[in-house]
Amino acid sequence: MNYNHQKNFKIYIDFDGTITTKDIGEHMFLEFGDPAKSREIISKWLTGDYNSKEVWIKLCETIKNFDENKFDTFLENISIDPYFIEFVKFAKEKNFVLTILSDGLDYYINKISKRENFSDLSIYCNKLIFDADGKLCPQFPYTDEECNKCANCKRNHIINSSSDDDITIYIGDGWSDTCAAEHCDFIFAKRSLLRYCEQNGVPYFQFEDFSDVKKIVDQLYNKKKIKKRHQAELKRKDAYMQG
Repeated sequence: MNYNHQKNFKIYIDFDGTITTKDIGEHMFLEFGDPAKSREIISKWLTGDYNSKEVWIKLCETIKNFDENKFDTFLENISIDPYFIEFVKFAKEKNFVLTILSDGLDYYINKISKRENFSDLSIYCNKLIFDADGKLCPQFPYTDEECNKCANCKRNHIINSSSDDDITIYIGDGWSDTCAAEHCDFIFAKRSLLRYCEQNGVPYFQFEDFSDVKKIVDQLYNKKKIKKRHQAELKRKDAYMQG
């Protein structure tokens, strides 16, 4: 049995639907694009017909004459988890390393993180630029050449930023979190990620908001010994071997 006496916590957090109360990436295109077409594209992503890169490209094509002012007004109605900032403060006090990993777009993530004062955290996500005609053009700086499921390979960020001495925690709610979560010692899950964990026998903590997460992480931190998840260790070693 592998017990860890050090308290080097590396915590990885999804953005859409985890930090925010709504999935901004999805609602953005339902609001500003073609709702029927956007639902069809998202549905095909959930069934595996499209990967994340294809989905973003196709969704961006549904938006014509994007209005930034209207989008900013749209964002004003989207809130974050009421306990997230408190959790960030708690984590900083304990010297935990927090990283936001999102398969969403920096365009809205940056706006929300600045508005809510957590833009100092490390954030890895897809990028959005506008061409000369004002069309939305997604870019994907963090793809994995051998896996095209996700546009931003969250697993690789975890592998590259953690070591055997770290206790890794993943907090998420969606399909894009499944691979990343399996490579972490402790998982906090809701919605699609929770269903995935249940269907695949992956141990997890259910949470409704970050007050639940804070309470359990604090309990873990105060334990004398922390048993790391063996299957996660095997998956990380597998990923290291693959390069």
